[in-house]
Amino acid sequence: MDFANLVDQLNAGTILPEGIVLTTLMVIVVGDLIVGRSASRWIPYTAIAGLLAAVVALYLQWNNPNPISFLGAFNSDDLSIVFRGIIALSTAVTILMSIRYIEQSGTALAEFIGIMLTATLGGMFLSGASELVTIFISLETLSISSYLMTGYTKRDPRSNEAALKYLLIGASSTGVFLYGVSLLYGLSGGETQLSAIASAIADANLSQSLGLVISLVFVIAGVAFKISAAPFHQWTPDVYEGSPTPVVAFLSVGSKAAGFALAIRLMNSAFPLLIDEWQFVFTALAVLSMVLGNVVALAQTSMKRMLAYSSIGQAGFVMIGLIAGTEAGYASMIFYLLVYLFMNLGAFTCLILFTLRTGTDQISEYSGLYQKDPLLTLCLSICLLSLGGIPPLAGFFGKIYLFWAGWQAGQYGLVLLGLVTTVVSIYYYIRVVRMMVVKEPQEMSDAVKNYPEVQWNLPGMRPLQVGLVLTLVATSLAGILSNPLFTLANSSIARTTTLQPIVISSHFSATVPAENSALQTQQ
Repeated sequence: MDFANLVDQLNAGTILPEGIVLTTLMVIVVGDLIVGRSASRWIPYTAIAGLLAAVVALYLQWNNPNPISFLGAFNSDDLSIVFRGIIALSTAVTILMSIRYIEQSGTALAEFIGIMLTATLGGMFLSGASELVTIFISLETLSISSYLMTGYTKRDPRSNEAALKYLLIGASSTGVFLYGVSLLYGLSGGETQLSAIASAIADANLSQSLGLVISLVFVIAGVAFKISAAPFHQWTPDVYEGSPTPVVAFLSVGSKAAGFALAIRLMNSAFPLLIDEWQFVFTALAVLSMVLGNVVALAQTSMKRMLAYSSIGQAGFVMIGLIAGTEAGYASMIFYLLVYLFMNLGAFTCLILFTLRTGTDQISEYSGLYQKDPLLTLCLSICLLSLGGIPPLAGFFGKIYLFWAGWQAGQYGLVLLGLVTTVVSIYYYIRVVRMMVVKEPQEMSDAVKNYPEVQWNLPGMRPLQVGLVLTLVATSLAGILSNPLFTLANSSIARTTTLQPIVISSHFSATVPAENSALQTQQ
């Protein structure tokens, strides 16, 4: 194979966004080594600039006619572009909220951002990986970086405990996932590319084999851990409570988005012959996640633990789109994750601000906050109401789209359960809003009574303010101006070659009833 042909087959231009993030990471690590602690003044902004440049590069690759690269190991189709964009944006917003928090904890900012960019790289590669080895290496890059970030505040025993729990449970889930993947490799006769695996299993007539079903269950267990779906959620509340809050914000959006991207690609490319089986397993996970996440959240007294159980419930809602298995189902997943990015990160930005000013994250301590900090109260209220699905905010349209896609696909029981658990979730979100807004001055909590004067000119507070306003505006406007996001989500599915059979069947099922009714009218 000559060099020109090799370059053409590698098609390395598809990973330009990841190349930009990697270059940014190297600049930060080397800059920190050379300049020292004073580099923390420019390092966060360099990282954000690199991530935004990566998002621009992703935009320029939209509708790429030749998305396959690295001999089939990576697929830069429109589906992966959207998920990589969500992960890069979530990291950029997380860095904005982490500057003040990490500096106040007394740890090095450059190293923290370096680890977070490594996790971002892992998540971005995982979103486009279409080969088993690439999937596993990307997954481990994301996971190991997440373990490091979880235990980053070394002096805090809760952070150490959270990191140890996350590491032990994460290592177990990785082992289970790897066992499922190795079974898949063996059954396909030594293939590693997802499309080749499906073809080899179909040719060998192994679609009903017990080994393939065991492989499916093990692979789903690994994915469910990543998206924190019940019953693989045991790590989530403890890790959310003990970790530095910016890390929790990243895990709740970036890591979850990468997990869903992996789920869509694996289920449709490697297990197309077991569609009924994987839909059944995901249905069970969605039911457990929606019920357990939203019911247990009612009893929480810590804001971080409440948002942890809320994220388990949200994973259940997003799985409705995956189970639907239609063009509308996958598009609704992408739309919901796009709006979830801003409303969830907005809630965590408010949580960080409140913790920095009061030193607590207990829900009862938010009583009467409106009297002292109206902006923080407004932002947290909007984000929580959006997470609950109150119109006309972004979360309402996201949930409506998911439920509509599920209903169209015949998942009536799942959609009805989703509606009931949404009502339950609204209760615990509104409880926090009521506490902040309605309480009389004499009912103020001690933390709010001693609330410091709001000062945005302190070091690291301006980026927090920018993050706060950005997420508030995005959450408010994404609902009212949701049409461009709908279009983006739909076109990303329609132009993805691996999902073409689904798109065709969706169009076919939509056109056949219309044609039948037209024939009946003519008769």
